[in-house]
Amino acid sequence: MPLWLELLVRVVGVVAAFLVLPLVVGQAEHKVMAHMQGRLGPMYAGGFHGWAQLIADGVKFVQKEDVTPREADRAVFRLAPVVALVPYLLALLVIPLGPNDLVGQPLDIGLFFVLAVVGVGVVAVLMSAWASANKYSLLGGIRGAAQLLGYELPLVLAAASVAMAAGTLSLPGIVEAWQPWWLLWQAPAMVVFFVAGLAEIRRPPFDMPIADSELVFGYMTEYTGLRFAFFLLAEYVGIVVIAALTTVLFLGGWQGPFGDDYLGWLWTLIKVFAVSFVIIWFRVTYPRLREDQLQRLCWLVLVPVALGQLVLTAGVKLAIA
Repeated sequence: MPLWLELLVRVVGVVAAFLVLPLVVGQAEHKVMAHMQGRLGPMYAGGFHGWAQLIADGVKFVQKEDVTPREADRAVFRLAPVVALVPYLLALLVIPLGPNDLVGQPLDIGLFFVLAVVGVGVVAVLMSAWASANKYSLLGGIRGAAQLLGYELPLVLAAASVAMAAGTLSLPGIVEAWQPWWLLWQAPAMVVFFVAGLAEIRRPPFDMPIADSELVFGYMTEYTGLRFAFFLLAEYVGIVVIAALTTVLFLGGWQGPFGDDYLGWLWTLIKVFAVSFVIIWFRVTYPRLREDQLQRLCWLVLVPVALGQLVLTAGVKLAIA
C-alpha cells in the first residue's frame, strides 16, 4: 500500500472513531441514567427505548440561536470550543486499538505525547471563562484551572508507574509487556489514574468548575447552540480517551483471555465501553465534591498513593532485574 494511502486510511479511521465513539457513549449515558434514576424522558423520543434521543438533542442544538455576549472577546470566545476538542483528537491518534500497528500513528513516546496534549484542556477552560465577560464563567474557569493543574500530578505519576513496569513509553509496547498479575500489582495506580482522569475531564463528582447549583453552568454559561454542543462533545470524547488509556495502560489493551490477537480490536472496545459504563455510573451514584474536599482528595490521598506505587514499582523492577 502506498504511504499516502496508508496515512489517509489511518487518519480517516481516527476521525471516524472521534465522531462515532463519543456519540455511542452519549447515547449509552442517556439510557443508563434513565434506568438507574427511573427517568421516562430519555426513553420516549423515537419510540422503542428512546432510540432517537441523541438525534433529537442534535436537532435541538442546531436550531438554537448562536449568541455571543456583547462584552465578550469574540475571537477567543468562538475558538475555545475548538481548543477543547483538538487535544482529544490528537490523543486518539496514538492510542492503539489492536496489535500489528492498528493505531493511527505509533510513537515511541506515545504515553508522554498523550499526557501532554490532554493537559492542554485547561487552556480551553480558561479561554471560555475569560472571554465570556461573565463573573460566573470566570469563577468556574478559576476552579477548573486549579482542579486540572492539581490532578495532572497524580495522573502523570500513576501513568509513570506502569510505564516503568513495562520499560517503555510506547503505548503498544506497554500492552505487549502487560501481564495479568499486573491487575493486582498496579491496582493502586489504576485507581489513582482513573479518579484523576475523571477530574481532568470534569465529570461528576468532579464537576465543581460547572456546579450548576452555584455557577449557572460555570465556564460554559454563555455558550449556546453548536458551540455548547462542541463542549458536550469534548466531554464525551474525554470519556472515550480516559477509558481507552485506562484500558491500554492497566487492563491489557487488546489482550483477551484466549490469546486471540486477531480479535484484539474487539477486546479493546469491550474494555473501553466497560470503563465508560463505570464513568457514567459514578455520575449517577456520587454527589459533587466541594472544592476543599476535591483538593484534599488530590493532595492528601491520590498523590501519596501514586508516589508509594511508584516506589513499589521501582523496588519490584530492581528485585526482578
